[in-house]
Amino acid sequence: MKRKRNFSEISLLTITLALFAVMYLGGILFYGFRISTFLNLFNDNAYLIVATTGIFFVLLTGGIDISIGSVVAFTCVFSAWLLEKGVPSGVVIPLVLLIGLAFGSLQGFLIVRFDLQPFIVTLAGLFFMRALCSIISKAAIAIKNPFYLKVALAKIRFTLGRQHPKIYFYALFAIAVVLATAFVLKFTKFGRTVYAVGGSEQSASLMGLPARGTRVMVYGISGFCASLGGVVYSLYTLAGYSLQNIGMELDAISSAVIGGTLLTGGVGSIFGAAIGVLIQGLIQTVVTYQNLNTWWTKVTVAALLCLFIIIQRAMSVNGEQARKKRLIRVA
Repeated sequence: MKRKRNFSEISLLTITLALFAVMYLGGILFYGFRISTFLNLFNDNAYLIVATTGIFFVLLTGGIDISIGSVVAFTCVFSAWLLEKGVPSGVVIPLVLLIGLAFGSLQGFLIVRFDLQPFIVTLAGLFFMRALCSIISKAAIAIKNPFYLKVALAKIRFTLGRQHPKIYFYALFAIAVVLATAFVLKFTKFGRTVYAVGGSEQSASLMGLPARGTRVMVYGISGFCASLGGVVYSLYTLAGYSLQNIGMELDAISSAVIGGTLLTGGVGSIFGAAIGVLIQGLIQTVVTYQNLNTWWTKVTVAALLCLFIIIQRAMSVNGEQARKKRLIRVA
């Protein structure tokens, strides 16, 4: 049975799309945005799109994972350190992805098995992974591996009149991750179970769905995507540093919420979450054009986050009132 998209999900996604369109149109009118500006949103935020994809699964179930920024940093530092020691890239990449998957799954197991608060468990994970980064190396480690250098510079160029925009392969990979996620959530039993658990874990269990196992799996996916985002970030920066991406988990969560994902679970679109990342990228671009303090990006994102939370709450209240009216009519 296919999952039907509810009114809230469609409305929130529409608002997000409209916001992005208005912002980009304003950029064209006031700053002369070009197609290269649009493609650079993907080039510069590919790692965040991948990491947001992982935390999106967790948010759909009503959970939260604030360890992903540290997992991304650990992946970069550990990868750079291993590559510096001469370990082949064909070993490094699968290894860091496996570590991310195992770490996320462990967090999920602790949360589900012992009924612990996700925030506390993943906060401990945040500290643990960030500490490991400093233990491995406090200094930045440059990545000079030939494979990483080749993939990092691989790109597709376009010719549009006098413009020659480009998009890097790792950005295309991030887009592929989003499309794969959309397919899984829409056309697989696991995807439908994720939404069902987010709507009501008790109801999902009564329907015979593996609610507890699904909750563990989404944390595993979050850890895996965080490591995958770390690999993409390694390609983007060609370096590993223990203080990379501090606070990135908040960027990912805010992107998902701006994209229409309910923090209570059960409602959200991966396309909306990805557009939320692009909106943050647009804000950063405008701040750069205006030569403002970069903290204005955080201020603007915080304001948008509050706005979308208010909108979500208002829609939720209206939905509850509409349901009550229907029940009164039936009675």
